[in-house]
Amino acid sequence: MKTNIQFIKMPTSESMTIFAKKKLDKLSKKYHWIIKAEVFYKLEKDPKGKGKICEIQLSLNGPRIFASSSEPSFEGATDKTIRDLRKQLKKRKKEIIPHS
Repeated sequence: MKTNIQFIKMPTSESMTIFAKKKLDKLSKKYHWIIKAEVFYKLEKDPKGKGKICEIQLSLNGPRIFASSSEPSFEGATDKTIRDLRKQLKKRKKEIIPHS
């Protein structure tokens, strides 16, 4: 799986890049049909303390899968986004009909 990580309106973070790749590698081992992952980290001002946003778009056969979350930390936002993607991937896996 090819992974592209972008930091929008904020400095790049090597630790977040490693964290995201580690999580996505784990996901791609279970769902080997994931072709590519696009990860976007954004920092927005939020009076509730959240505002660290992680958006992930997965390319696979058929429509792309997308999830986004805003949390107090980028690690938390990444975890929540991956959980949402995992739910969508489970649904997609049920829809795939094996060809003989």
